[in-house]
Amino acid sequence: MVKRVIYIIFLSLCCCVAMAQDNARQWSIAPLPAPDVPTEIEDVDVSAHIDSAAIKKKDNIIVKFVKQLLMGNKDRTFEKAIDLSFAVYPSYSNESSFGLGGMVSGLYRIDKTDSILHPSDVKLLAGVSLTGQYNVSIEGHNFFDRYQRLNYKIEFQNRPLNFWGISYDACCHNPMSTYTRQGLSLEADYTYMVYPNLYVGCALDVRYNYLSKIADVAYLQGQNEWYYFTGIGASITYDTRNSLTNPTQGVHIMLKEMVYPGFVGTAGKSIFSTTFIGNYYQRMWKGSVLAFDVYGEYNGENVPWPLRPELGEGSSRMRGFYRGRYIDNNMLSGQVELRQHIYKRFGAVVWVGCGSVFPSFKELKGSDFLLNYGLGVRFEFKHNINFRVDYGFGKEMGGFVITLSEAF
Repeated sequence: MVKRVIYIIFLSLCCCVAMAQDNARQWSIAPLPAPDVPTEIEDVDVSAHIDSAAIKKKDNIIVKFVKQLLMGNKDRTFEKAIDLSFAVYPSYSNESSFGLGGMVSGLYRIDKTDSILHPSDVKLLAGVSLTGQYNVSIEGHNFFDRYQRLNYKIEFQNRPLNFWGISYDACCHNPMSTYTRQGLSLEADYTYMVYPNLYVGCALDVRYNYLSKIADVAYLQGQNEWYYFTGIGASITYDTRNSLTNPTQGVHIMLKEMVYPGFVGTAGKSIFSTTFIGNYYQRMWKGSVLAFDVYGEYNGENVPWPLRPELGEGSSRMRGFYRGRYIDNNMLSGQVELRQHIYKRFGAVVWVGCGSVFPSFKELKGSDFLLNYGLGVRFEFKHNINFRVDYGFGKEMGGFVITLSEAF
């Protein structure tokens, strides 16, 4: 009996050892089960990801600049919060000579679901010239929706200029003198669409102007060397343009009335100012646009010199004239421009126009109107924003205008 028990125990131990050896062989051969992790993590090559991230470098400023020149005219406002570009460019005008300008430009959309609404734009501009002129400005057009617009501009200028006087007759007869004109201004216009393409709005205009130097104070005809103004106004606008920065079709008509109360300025009286702008754009043959511009500004008589319009109006009207060569209370001008697309982002323009400044309507004479004409080239630096070089001809003068955006 004892032998039988010992025998059974021996057989049991042998079986246990055999089973243990069999199990050991199974564990040594069978692979471990796959861990319970998401498939996405299994597919990631971590080492490759780390290596690519380590060797990836950001574009330097030169590469970014070249890329935006090659692709900067694409509308990327639907994919970016703000589509920024920058530029450093040469500039030239009769009054400032050669200079260097810089710009940071941004396009954006408040409502990215509305593909019909124009993109909003904002620009920071700065420039300096060989004559000692310099300026800094921020300007833009903000579209809140299809009904509300806000246009604004803040600017500081320091401008050493040639000076002939502050009236048309004085500018015709006085010998050339000089002065240095400084100015700080804020302009803002808010409009609301009350009917399809018809807008009503309000305006604000704050200005400070000072003559830091003047060779002959008699040219001011008894006026002060510095003035401060605050103006408020109302406007009505009809606008069917397909773009504000580079329209190719549509109509733009604006009538604005401003008042500069005497108690919030240094003029000593209230001044009323009326401005009219009429633009028309029509496509002609392939790649061409015929553009018309009529401009009128009426301020009354005996207006302080900072509020008087200057023939030339910078880079917009009567291009080629020295801005400030003719100054007076009021102004009328008109121009017709043919714009032609040439190749890819390049184009060209020719224009003809005329204009004059005058003390009052009763003293306005047809013989006082001056002829203006010229030609220019275009490069689409950013979507619907052109870099332009114009050469304009005027009475006994002519000159380049090198800047950004269309004249009108």
